[in-house]
Amino acid sequence: MKEQFDKTLNVNGSLLDLSTPCVMGILNVTPDSFYAGSRMQTEQEIEQRVRQIIDEGAAMIDIGAYSSRPGAADISPQEEMERLRRGLQVIRRVKEDAVVSVDTFRADVARMCVEEYGVTIVNDIAAGEMDKEMFATVARLHIPYIMMHMQGTPQDMQSHPHYDNLMKEICQYFARRVQRLRELGAADIILDPGFGFGKTLEHNYQLLAAMDELRLFGLPLLVGVSRKSMIYRLLDTTPQEALNGTTVIDTICLLKGADILRVHDVRQAVETVKIVEEMRRQGQLNDPKC
Repeated sequence: MKEQFDKTLNVNGSLLDLSTPCVMGILNVTPDSFYAGSRMQTEQEIEQRVRQIIDEGAAMIDIGAYSSRPGAADISPQEEMERLRRGLQVIRRVKEDAVVSVDTFRADVARMCVEEYGVTIVNDIAAGEMDKEMFATVARLHIPYIMMHMQGTPQDMQSHPHYDNLMKEICQYFARRVQRLRELGAADIILDPGFGFGKTLEHNYQLLAAMDELRLFGLPLLVGVSRKSMIYRLLDTTPQEALNGTTVIDTICLLKGADILRVHDVRQAVETVKIVEEMRRQGQLNDPKC
């Protein structure tokens, strides 16, 4: 049976139910994201992508304007805000009530998106480490906060990642930060184990094998493995050829407790969730203990 702890998020006063896993569609308004097929620059491209994400069944749109691929160029907060404003204007025009997450590690950027465009979730790859104001900001804004595990920064995270005990260190990392957020009054916290961020190929598969250990926190889990190097390097292919591997790993993550899949390919992820949930439903119907 699935865990009984609360799996709802307060999104603008409404409860978003995660008892059935949901899909978050990626909208990159960047010129340099690692997967070329996800780069949306013009207003027309952005609108087409927004409509695709919605039509294919995503529950959330995650908009990002700062590429976090290894070695990506740094951009100013002003440039990040300008890109986000362009994308958010399109989202609100296409679907005013869309549940939108902003992928940023900057507190000022997060606040702008929430206050000016009604963004409802902050997705921070740095878990507050790259902007010391982030925790206080999200607590003050009273919005769900996704914090990801990363060793280092996007510029140096893949230089020499090292762990003495991978899962122990990830769990300690989250435990300290969850406590700080709780002390500040933050309510809705989502954990992202950070596949591909400050981890070798071997680390990523160790994390995948033991990901269900993160359920001990009793918090929703988000995973983002879509077309990442842990897939295409293992299979000696490219990001463009990594959809099948993405679906396999998304399936494993769902079986290990993932509540949100952050993906480029929404339709395929929605179908994956549907299949896994039907298997679970039939298993529960046939289990006299349930």
